[in-house]
Amino acid sequence: MGKINNTGLVEVPMGIPLGDIIFNIGGGVPSNKKFKAVQTGGPSGGCLPIELLNLPVDYEKLAEAGSIMGSGGMVVMDEDTCMVDVAKYFLNFLQDESCGKCYTCRKGIQRMHELVTDITEGRGTMEKLALLEELAVTVKDTTQCGLGQTAANPVLSTLRYFRNEYLEHIIDKHCSASVCRQLYISPCQNVCPAGTNAPAYIAYIAAKRYEDAYLEILNTNPFVSVCGRVCDHPCQFKCRRNQIDDTVAIRSLKRFAGDYIYERAKKIPNIPVAKKKLPHKIGVIGGGPAGLSAAYFLARLGYPVTVFEAHELAGGMMAETIPASRLPKDVLQREIKAIEKLGVEIKLNTKVGADIPFKKLMKDGFAAFFVAVGMYGDRSLGVEGEDLLGVFQGVDFLRDVKLGEPTFVEGKRVAIIGGGNTAIDSARTCVRLGAKEVTIVYRRTRDEMPAFRDEIEDSLEEGIRLEALSAPVRILGEKGKVKAIQCIRMDLDIFGKDGRRKPIPREGSEYTFDVDIVIPAIGEFADVKELFAGLEVETWKDGTIKVSKNGQTSIPNVFAGGDVATGPATVIKAVGAGQKIAESIDQFLTGETGKTYPWRIHKPADIPFDLDAEPVDYNIIKPQRIPLEKRVKSFEEVEQVYTEEMAIKEATRCLRCDMEVYLAEEK
Repeated sequence: MGKINNTGLVEVPMGIPLGDIIFNIGGGVPSNKKFKAVQTGGPSGGCLPIELLNLPVDYEKLAEAGSIMGSGGMVVMDEDTCMVDVAKYFLNFLQDESCGKCYTCRKGIQRMHELVTDITEGRGTMEKLALLEELAVTVKDTTQCGLGQTAANPVLSTLRYFRNEYLEHIIDKHCSASVCRQLYISPCQNVCPAGTNAPAYIAYIAAKRYEDAYLEILNTNPFVSVCGRVCDHPCQFKCRRNQIDDTVAIRSLKRFAGDYIYERAKKIPNIPVAKKKLPHKIGVIGGGPAGLSAAYFLARLGYPVTVFEAHELAGGMMAETIPASRLPKDVLQREIKAIEKLGVEIKLNTKVGADIPFKKLMKDGFAAFFVAVGMYGDRSLGVEGEDLLGVFQGVDFLRDVKLGEPTFVEGKRVAIIGGGNTAIDSARTCVRLGAKEVTIVYRRTRDEMPAFRDEIEDSLEEGIRLEALSAPVRILGEKGKVKAIQCIRMDLDIFGKDGRRKPIPREGSEYTFDVDIVIPAIGEFADVKELFAGLEVETWKDGTIKVSKNGQTSIPNVFAGGDVATGPATVIKAVGAGQKIAESIDQFLTGETGKTYPWRIHKPADIPFDLDAEPVDYNIIKPQRIPLEKRVKSFEEVEQVYTEEMAIKEATRCLRCDMEVYLAEEK
């Protein structure tokens, strides 16, 4: 039962892997949600995480994992489940079931429930967490019956496998699943890495107060029109309107606000900055979304900021690799200019480590640095023929196209290796450059491709062929040039730690097809050796920089964030990283913690709200798109901006979930 496609009673052999029951028999999690945990054995069973999908289901193995066979029941949970709330739910049930004979069971479960409730409602402390864990062990070890001895399982198992969620609730006062109502304003605002108050700006759009809408977004995100186009919109996946018909088109409304203001006013309104200028100079290394966002927030606090960008354009991957069909150059550049108007200095064609040693820069009066150089190196396929003429790395290929370099794609047959956004962008770019045939080769299934869903669908609509469950074996050449590619069919084996089955080659299934160009796009890696030459900075095996929770590196006044610290991510996550690093640098320099920053203050839109009004009865208003035949022949934007009428109509679909909190506060 729970978040599973196929519910019911089924008989399975002892020892069957947990994942086989959930995915092969249960049909997996509905609505493309990510599996998170499963509780086995009933209310006093343990909650087992995604890493244990290969666990054999038998008495001993379940007990070792912190659960029980119990009734044989299973409750499946997805990404929208808060594990702290789950523990609270089952403790509430178990305290009613306790007979009361054992004092530690009767009072212990009650007290555990009180402690977990405190954590879910924002009153948690590390001392309460320690007491909760101690109580759970005591109840388990000192009660007489089976119920008392297993009653602590929901707590102990969630502490064992999901401790980070307890810490998130206690330290950050945040519930990432958007379940614990006292810890967030609205699900969309809560899940946004930048914390943008979507209900407020949507309400302003509905009321035709477009500049207020724009300023509301700009408070937390300097890239309004950019994110209105390329954001992966996690907000929409959490939108409660989904429970009625379909999500509110939050990203499209963001784009409307940005484009409308600029097109009408031909300038971007300014966000207030601190009147008092601070003496501490900040250096930002890397002019991508994370670096520029940090510069933006630091400038608003009054810090003088200099951004060092290695390339001829600021913007990082936004400027160099996202195709114009998704993000026109002028849209990005106007928002970068707005950041410069706050006093941020951007030095282009300045590669720290090569053009200027970092050690020298550290002596030039900068009080702190933020390293946000991203991940630019493409990973090697590691197959024969990779050095043939006609093999282009995905990021390099997209950069060449964006900067107007020759690409020699017209009339060619192209194979793209990979399933991420770089692979999809490369494939769709090849179509627009006149490629004869474009094939994406991906070693897993289409459903497991990490690229954005709508981008995958658009690529298939544009005639791009997908060879799923396939992997390259070798690239074949003739006279030093690519002639064909040999691939092998893949089968899905045991589950990996990420919950996906591991692809393994199917013996004897090799096949070959002719190609002229091969573009590997299997991910990037970080290379900061040159940057940190002569400095002791700790890194991980993949080259990413080791940082503390606040983004601090092993050099106290050097912070790192974005892709170079976390691995490849999205633009909006980079914006959120820049925002948090700006706060960390400010607290490092001032010694003040617990500050409330302007972008952390969220107020409801000052627009009348009728709590008793029924939601409007119509589905999502989808933006217009240029015709397919026109789309594949140019880099014109595929998705068009809302008209004013469309934006207002779509904005009125918002349920204003934020008002639940604000009205409760007024009472």
